[in-house]
Amino acid sequence: MWLLRRFLSPVVRRGRHAGRLGFLLQPRYGSRPADLELRYLQCTCCWRSRVPVAGFETLNASLTSPSEARKEEDGGSTLDACYTSEQRDAILQLLNNATSAELAGVKLLRGRKSLSIVEYRTKHGPFRTLESVVNVPLLKHKSAVTVFNAILNPVRKEKKVRVQLAKFIRPEVDRSWLEAAASVISIVCGTNKIAWAHVDRGMNVLEWQQMDCPHFFKGSYMASSYLSDVSSVVSALPSADFYLIEKPSISVQNTALFPVMAHMRTVEAMLFALLEPRVSPPEPNIPPRVLNMMRVAVGRHFGLMVGESRTSGAQTVRQLMTESVTQKFPRINFPQELLAKYRNSFQLGSRRGGEELCDALLQAVAFYELLAQPSC
Repeated sequence: MWLLRRFLSPVVRRGRHAGRLGFLLQPRYGSRPADLELRYLQCTCCWRSRVPVAGFETLNASLTSPSEARKEEDGGSTLDACYTSEQRDAILQLLNNATSAELAGVKLLRGRKSLSIVEYRTKHGPFRTLESVVNVPLLKHKSAVTVFNAILNPVRKEKKVRVQLAKFIRPEVDRSWLEAAASVISIVCGTNKIAWAHVDRGMNVLEWQQMDCPHFFKGSYMASSYLSDVSSVVSALPSADFYLIEKPSISVQNTALFPVMAHMRTVEAMLFALLEPRVSPPEPNIPPRVLNMMRVAVGRHFGLMVGESRTSGAQTVRQLMTESVTQKFPRINFPQELLAKYRNSFQLGSRRGGEELCDALLQAVAFYELLAQPSC
């Protein structure tokens, strides 16, 4: 026993010099956690003497936070569990259907990230869960949460700015001429079709249809082929006081969309040339029949803007069609044959085949409603 005391006495002295009682004695104040079980080191000189030490496994377990332990048991929490089913549907609806230009209006999705989302869903199909969005290059967990929250809570200007007549109609026309119009035809051009909606001053839909243009974006550009498709559409249009052609807001800085912009400008110029009657010499008291209506102004009127980009108006059109049946004084009246024809055309999850139809109708409704607002 004297050998053990002789062996351990220097260690005890070093512990006292360090300000502690050493590792053989219990601390005077405080106590070890209750779940730390003691293990013992046997002294090589005397097997009856044991040095108590805590187990390393128990110590690591006590230092692990409860939240981390739950994550390890559950396999990690997913992004889908952080949102309700309605919120998940709204987020996935936008991410699966918005164009790269529309996605660029969401916070953190400007530049390459919006293109990466479009490329990913084109290659792998639509997003099924929010967790799958993290697989998109350049979009990780933290930035994905920011994007989801920005989609659910878009930043809106507190001061509502009323759209003036000169802000959404080009060229400028005297207000009295527009107010006296018995009917207008709203025209929207797509990449492979042209849609129009004929609406009268009483907010009744007289005609609503679209026509395929087989030569759009097919092979090399041929002016004669474009002219043939546009002329076929013009010949099918009914007569109206004004023709409203949508003016898309495509940024010239986005070089990837330059072919689309050139296509839109070409069709727009042909429509102006074919629809405007040739009067020689032009009479100053007669307003132009063909007008441009700003796409952004229509989007703001219906609350479809996400940043500077516009989202789909299919849900708004479905609501207008429902109100036409259920309300006594709806915003716009549809004939029964059109309701039966398009009742299943704008459902969620569809391939957006009727976007041009939706935009043409919303443009006509916005024209009359903005015109009814008092002048500023």
